[in-house]
Amino acid sequence: MIFRQLFDPASCTYTYLLGDRDEALLIDPVFEQAPRDLALLDELGLKLLATLDTHVHADHVTGAWWLHERCGSRIALASVAGAMFSDLPLGHGDRIRFGRRYLEVRATPGHTNGCLTYVLDGQHMAFTGDSLLIRGCGRTDFQQGSPLQLFRSVHEQILTLPDECLLYPAHDYRGITVTSVGEERRFNPRLGGEADAHDFVGYMDNLNLPHPKLMAQAVPANLRSGKPEDARLPAGYAIELAGAAADSSKAQDSIAANVPLVIFIIFTLLMLQLHSFSRAMLVFLTGPLGVAGAAVALLVLHRPFGFVAQLGVIALFGMIIRNSVILIASSCCRAGRRYRTPCSSA
Repeated sequence: MIFRQLFDPASCTYTYLLGDRDEALLIDPVFEQAPRDLALLDELGLKLLATLDTHVHADHVTGAWWLHERCGSRIALASVAGAMFSDLPLGHGDRIRFGRRYLEVRATPGHTNGCLTYVLDGQHMAFTGDSLLIRGCGRTDFQQGSPLQLFRSVHEQILTLPDECLLYPAHDYRGITVTSVGEERRFNPRLGGEADAHDFVGYMDNLNLPHPKLMAQAVPANLRSGKPEDARLPAGYAIELAGAAADSSKAQDSIAANVPLVIFIIFTLLMLQLHSFSRAMLVFLTGPLGVAGAAVALLVLHRPFGFVAQLGVIALFGMIIRNSVILIASSCCRAGRRYRTPCSSA
């Protein structure tokens, strides 16, 4: 199985790529990082089946819609979140398959009412979103959050996994990348050890944290699965699109560069139908002139005209050279017959 942990420094968000047998899933993609994710998928030869958000984020915009537009991946999210354009609504107990593997969906509401945790088959890896962070947890004071519900979710759905199960959160602000069930049971100050639900609720209700800076923009956008209001990409994405156009232009130029050689080969094969060795030799001698002429036409017409015009002119040059060779060959044959003397009889 292929596994990559990716990072967005602006929001301290982790994105996870899981792949098996050329199929892949992305967990919590970030809109601004979509070109990075697409490039990695291409390099690893993976087809993106679906993007899986752990919840409706308030600190960044998901890349789900943009990735769907580019590679047709499905958009998966908790059904209770009510996000538009999600074509794979998820509920507790669902399984999302990729290659020979699958992720089990566990509902872990509390941070928001639509939080999900994804557990890899074998229960040796789990992706907890904001429900359980490394030595912490997500806040519970907006988006239908509930501290009591979060306490129960973590203790019933996450901390019941094997001690050695690795836990990958959606964020970390200290540069720590992974924890384990055993570690969080022992060292999480909010939810581990002998933590009491009543104390946890009191603590969470009195955090008094400021709202995330991008909340007013991120939450509405994520309820549209990351689709911009005008359905257009930000200005920065013009660079990525221009790169794709440049790649297309390079491919077109590569095809055009081989056209003269193809014309020469076809031209030579046609002339061989004359069934005359001398005429065939003329083709091979004059053929390079046709290639040179076609190459000149290609260079001259490369900028002002399109690829179709280039092919048309190349074909015209080929026809002119072909007819010229036929005339030369015919003239040579007629001259040979004119000066040939018959053999005298004995």
